[in-house]
Amino acid sequence: MDRNTFTGLFLIMIVLAGSFYFFGPSQTEITKEKERIAADSLKKVNAATKTTAPSIAAATPAVDSATLSGPFGGSITGTPQTTVLENENLKLTLTNKGGKILSVQVKGVKTYNGNPVILFDGDQNKFGLKMNINGKTLNTDDLYFTPTVADNKVSMRATYQGDKYIEYTYDLKPKSNNVAFNISLNGLNQVIQTDSISLNWSATLLEQEKSAKKEKEHSAPFYKYTNASPDHLSVAKDQTEELKKGKVEWFSFKQQFFSAVLISKDGFESGRLAITDSTKPGEIKRYDADMKMHFGQSASQSYAMDFYFGTNKFDRLKAQGHEIEKLVDMGYWPLKYINRFIVLPVFKFLEGFGWNYGLIILILTILLKLAMSPLTYKSYISMAKMRILKPEMDEIKAKVGEDNPTLLQQEYLKLYKQVGVNPLGGCLPMLLQLPFVMAFFFFFPNLFELRGESFLWMKDLSTYDDFIKFGVTIPFIGDHLSLMCVLMTISTLIYTYFNNQISGATGQMKYIGYIMPIIFLGVLNSYPSGLNYYYFLANMLTFAQQFLIKSMVDDEKIHRTLQENKTKPAETKKKSKFQSRLDDYMRSQQQAATQAKKK
Repeated sequence: MDRNTFTGLFLIMIVLAGSFYFFGPSQTEITKEKERIAADSLKKVNAATKTTAPSIAAATPAVDSATLSGPFGGSITGTPQTTVLENENLKLTLTNKGGKILSVQVKGVKTYNGNPVILFDGDQNKFGLKMNINGKTLNTDDLYFTPTVADNKVSMRATYQGDKYIEYTYDLKPKSNNVAFNISLNGLNQVIQTDSISLNWSATLLEQEKSAKKEKEHSAPFYKYTNASPDHLSVAKDQTEELKKGKVEWFSFKQQFFSAVLISKDGFESGRLAITDSTKPGEIKRYDADMKMHFGQSASQSYAMDFYFGTNKFDRLKAQGHEIEKLVDMGYWPLKYINRFIVLPVFKFLEGFGWNYGLIILILTILLKLAMSPLTYKSYISMAKMRILKPEMDEIKAKVGEDNPTLLQQEYLKLYKQVGVNPLGGCLPMLLQLPFVMAFFFFFPNLFELRGESFLWMKDLSTYDDFIKFGVTIPFIGDHLSLMCVLMTISTLIYTYFNNQISGATGQMKYIGYIMPIIFLGVLNSYPSGLNYYYFLANMLTFAQQFLIKSMVDDEKIHRTLQENKTKPAETKKKSKFQSRLDDYMRSQQQAATQAKKK
């Protein structure tokens, strides 16, 4: 404890002690109050005796604390006690203070440090109803409930008076991650003065993964309106969102690989969600939810809900229904469709063989490269044509000069037209492959299956491998160096070198390709080793593809074909869409040049 904290606590103790001494009731006042309570109790007992006519002794037990202390009198004070609900998947600790779930442990998984996965725990977790009773706001999180346990079901009841009460029921089925939750309000229509009540839930989610920074980047509250797609708050900043566009079907406190979801059978009328970043060690973010529920005039009213506590495994979330699987970020359009309907099914198919996940990623990469091989071949041929044409392009450049770039470009276009070459032919196939490359950028960091899975020196494919630890934070790099990220960067630099040899790139374009891998080193150094491993494999397989294609392609034959195209009459050449656009462009350029000369 530091000096300032100690001084503050000492002053607070002095203030509290002074308050008790100077403002507390005197001994005379205390004695009078006790006598008054005893007299009131005796009157009530005598009245009960006259009505039932057994005896004073028989009537004495009928006096309850609610009658003596007012509404919820028996629930205002108490001693915190806990009750455990447990099955093969979950361990729930419930407390009579607020009648809520105090903590949730997800079984069968561990934190990165090997500890049990506790989603939330302790007094920082608030849960209860907020309602207006007789003109005063009551929060049930402050009441003490009476628990009843039977057949892995717990009922928590707080009595207002007589047969008027609030009851929570928690039902945990075997081998389930779902907790059926029901709220019953009996007889409170006579005292609740509004047509709605609020359900408040606040929780501080605890750190589970190796990198708290990356875990925060994948953590946010989600929600879903009825007949709408799920949405979420910001993962990068504190935010409060008012949910007033319709009924809220469910909301979720989501972390990178785990979630707590509350689904309402009838939907919440409206609500508010908030997220606050936590700077305390071991904590990720603070989530707050305030959901409005309709309150009618019937004597007995209930609200059926369902909790889900567990992993963000796509299949398990999908089994919940309500589009909860969209908690798993598959990327933007069209990346999410590539991941969901192509990459994920192939991955799950390979997973069925029981192979190591490093081997699964290898096979997945090979299959993707085979599917993309026609585009790779077309890109190679196009770049080879441009390389073979480079000597002729250099001659044109020497003849025209660099002072007239428009004329130089026109001469280049004439050459392309004569030989039948599309200068963009090498880029377009690569652009078509780009969505698949980017799709994996979202797929691997959000794939629960990789969590805790090791391969080679990588202990966990879902996070970075800190092969070298610096002990200090270095700008751009961080506090470590990932070996797989380094290998990926080296392979990308080598790929760029050979790609320049194929395409014949010169000038600035030749060096720009070397800058990007260095930038990616800083960006991807803290990303999952499984992602860097995939990019490394993709580069190595591309080398193999290009080597194979090079052995199949004859540059002399391509050169002869290009020269033969020059001798063919223009009318015999079948025009491509690019050549048609090229002709249109050249005509427009010539017309512009002619008009410029006339002026």
